Amino acid sequence: MLSYIYIFYFILLLATLCTALPEEVKKCHFGDEKCIIDTMNYVIKHFPKGIPEIGLKPIDVVDIGDLRLLETDKAGATWIGVNLTKQVNYGFENATITEVAGFEKDPTIKHLTMSGHIPTLVHKGLFDASARIWLVAMNLSGESTSEFRNMRFTLKLKVAIEFRNNKRYLKIYELVPIVKLDRWVLWMEDLFTENSDLTILINRTFNERWLEVWNEWESQILDSFAGVFLGMIKDTFDRNSYDDMFLPDRP
Repeated sequence: MLSYIYIFYFILLLATLCTALPEEVKKCHFGDEKCIIDTMNYVIKHFPKGIPEIGLKPIDVVDIGDLRLLETDKAGATWIGVNLTKQVNYGFENATITEVAGFEKDPTIKHLTMSGHIPTLVHKGLFDASARIWLVAMNLSGESTSEFRNMRFTLKLKVAIEFRNNKRYLKIYELVPIVKLDRWVLWMEDLFTENSDLTILINRTFNERWLEVWNEWESQILDSFAGVFLGMIKDTFDRNSYDDMFLPDRP
């Protein structure tokens, strides 16, 4: 459900540092964390429609592929499976980067990290869920809207260096995402098409107990973050060498 966060932020990071940036975007030296933060926030504010020259897609409206969010073991008396499709996300253009680290001459010495927050991230899509609770089987589908309020995130990556044409390129071999929220508000439309009162009750119950649901599903959600993120940014890393992302070393 939240995997779009990771797609967005590291594509944005590459966009910030790439040689093909518009002239008004400031480029940085290795390890200049303040410069990198300032430049990334400039890109967020001034280029919500993306930068096609370097493959940065629009960040004000972000489409995400289909996702198998949850699938528990069907051997027991109670199980559930949830698919999300036709997902669209809004709010990345309001993000603020607050901290980066590890973008040194040698990026393999320690984790590359980036932290920030988004006031409200909105996710819309279709859901398709099947479940069994003891002897009762259910098949539910409809449209859902989520608001993730005051989202704080930290992304930690370990990378290796690959050499191509005498240039260094980054290859990610480990990604650890951390996400904290103040509130998750969810509305599932037409959850029970013939019983609007039950639809309202289920939505109300979810929103009263959202933290319990988040804690229960967090592992699956974070796993999906990592997989989708790695698949989406591979081409961007392949196109841009690490050395070309920064200014030459100071004399």
